[in-house]
Amino acid sequence: MTELKTIRCLIVDDEPPAREVIRRYVQDVPTLHLAGECANAVQALAALQQQPVDLIFLDIRMPQLDGTTFLKTLKNPPRVIFTTAYPEYALEGYELDVVDYLLKPVRFDRFLKAVNKAFPLGSQQTDAVNFTAPAVGQEEKKNESFVYFRADRKMQKVMLHEILYIESMKDYVKIVTTAGVIITKQSITSVEAMLSDKLFVRTHRSFIVAIDKIRSYTNELIEIDKAEIPIGKLYRNGVMKMLS
Repeated sequence: MTELKTIRCLIVDDEPPAREVIRRYVQDVPTLHLAGECANAVQALAALQQQPVDLIFLDIRMPQLDGTTFLKTLKNPPRVIFTTAYPEYALEGYELDVVDYLLKPVRFDRFLKAVNKAFPLGSQQTDAVNFTAPAVGQEEKKNESFVYFRADRKMQKVMLHEILYIESMKDYVKIVTTAGVIITKQSITSVEAMLSDKLFVRTHRSFIVAIDKIRSYTNELIEIDKAEIPIGKLYRNGVMKMLS
């Protein structure tokens, strides 16, 4: 297992709302670090000269210099994920060997998939954001699967088979495990995207539970250990389908 490293990200987009979305997503992923934000390609060039960057979220249509032209000017560019509202630019992006192409408005699950594509498990530069083993269904592999959460100023390793349930607490998330409780500043949606839907199910806007830890359930509640987890109306059909 290689050492967990931070992926330094640069956001380049002339639209402040678009930068805000990507900024929030970057902040929600513990292994990502926001190295800077730029409103145009000229600012981005200066930022790249000042500090190393591992990944650029690059808009295509910008004033002065568009994203594709800017990318062509870089001799040794970092990995690039295009973010744009215009799908007709996708082909040109792939011809430039970009990692992925995110169509605005960018969904978080699609964002996370692109990041994992840029830095897959076993990459020489960094470990993946999601450390879940791919062979779900094999007991020995499931028991080896884990994720990292930032807590107490360090990255803490959590084995998936130890997680009982996860609870949202406004800007924080509580991960309840058989070994104890971890509190991390992260959204529950970002945590959900890190977990396998074969092992976990979202039961409520504030709760995710480990399917194999469920002791009993009704249409309104799930019992895990000594806790009663609510089933929200919007999630009920999906939860019942999964459990049946």
